[in-house]
Amino acid sequence: MEVYVERPDLAPYAARSNQSRGRRYQEVFRDERTAFSRDRDRIIHCAAFRRLEYKTQVFVNHEGDYFRTRLTHSLEVAQIARGIARRLSLNEDLVEAVALAHDLGHTPFGHTGEEVLNRLMEGYGGFEHNHQCLRIVELLEERYPDFCGLNLTWETREGIVKHSGKNRLVWPEAEEYSPGVPPTLEAQIIDLADEIAYNNHDIDDGLNAGYITLDALKSVPLWRETFADVGQRYPLLNETRHVYQTISTLIGRLIGDVVHTAQDNIAMCNVQSMPDVRRQEGRLVSFSPAVAEQNDFLKSFLKNRLYRHYKVERMRIKVERVLAMIFETYLKTPSLLPEESHRKFEIYGKERTICDLVAGMTDRYALEEYKKLFEPYEPV
Repeated sequence: MEVYVERPDLAPYAARSNQSRGRRYQEVFRDERTAFSRDRDRIIHCAAFRRLEYKTQVFVNHEGDYFRTRLTHSLEVAQIARGIARRLSLNEDLVEAVALAHDLGHTPFGHTGEEVLNRLMEGYGGFEHNHQCLRIVELLEERYPDFCGLNLTWETREGIVKHSGKNRLVWPEAEEYSPGVPPTLEAQIIDLADEIAYNNHDIDDGLNAGYITLDALKSVPLWRETFADVGQRYPLLNETRHVYQTISTLIGRLIGDVVHTAQDNIAMCNVQSMPDVRRQEGRLVSFSPAVAEQNDFLKSFLKNRLYRHYKVERMRIKVERVLAMIFETYLKTPSLLPEESHRKFEIYGKERTICDLVAGMTDRYALEEYKKLFEPYEPV
């Protein structure tokens, strides 16, 4: 049995361990952590979490040590999400667990890798990173004697499945998590924390890479206004510190908007309990309409000026080739794979097993595997 000793000041609509739908497998525990804090710790210690250190956010791992990776991004999302949860008196342990897990299913080379695997898996269930994250925590991690996966609570798994409310839950495993029903407020925070983190830190990385400029950013109202506010408060700052303070101020501004908008939505809908949260037609945690519009403008700017920068596009073409050739070679010649993979063919099918292998690779491992497979003088 788990012992539940949680903060006494949680809001009535916050998630609580003693109201959890529980874990898939019964376990005997050796300490008194709460259910959601145990989930967080299991995620931090799993192999998939460590591999995020060498998975792309925007810039491929070998392009520089400064740039964000999926690991540093996940830590930033967790920090932002936890701050929002504290101000809303929600369960910070559940928020942190979902935040740290939300990108476990990402492929090497960012969204390009996801698009490649989805295309290669057409006819075999496709590929979607939330689904892959669920596979990792339910099946692919092999750490415990009596079950596969991490045996996380239902609420943490639901948060993983429903990350990004725009995703359609079309895979069969999603049926367990009531598609169409809003998740906990803790899970709802993650989408916004994710956007706040990657928008602002992609600005930082883009500026340092030289792919976007401060002059170009003047066209973005959200950035222009915040940059000017920082300049008025600190007129003697050099450019580098001015940029850092603008990013920090902008993050704080967006967090404040999410908190105040969520508080207004909760009050307006008279939400008093978790069932009230789940009865809503939409999500209660959001940006205000005005800030959402400004944030969308920033996202559009980054899409056009950074994510479609010709150097990013050149790398995208390279890594598409790398992943496609590795996948297709494994599929055509499965004898290249170890015996353990062949045993999994019988459980998950050849295509899905190979997809799991490729999705689990880091940028660095995929590039090394490509060389081993296709460069004659490279040791195997």
